[in-house]
Amino acid sequence: TLEGADATALRETMDKLKDKLKSAAIVLSAVNDGKVSLIAGVTSDLTGKLKAGELVNFVAQQVGGKGGGRPDMAQAGGTQPEALPQALAGVADWVRAKVGQDAG
Repeated sequence: TLEGADATALRETMDKLKDKLKSAAIVLSAVNDGKVSLIAGVTSDLTGKLKAGELVNFVAQQVGGKGGGRPDMAQAGGTQPEALPQALAGVADWVRAKVGQDAG
């Protein structure tokens, strides 16, 4: 979670992380004025197995929101910041399940 970050800062940070990590699925979040901002990014090597829109919605549904975007980057918002820590805690297992289920 990036304290006080706006949507532009989240997008810029996502671009830098995707460039640096090369192969990753990433979720960044921020809470401002009781609203949750989310951005998900998936590197191009993984978009065949995992879409950023699916990932961002996995988190957004748990924080009272929804979102969408491209296969490699998607944004969402929510209204339940108190649910954010638990929602983020489930991301790694969700990603592993998605990537693993297509690997066989």
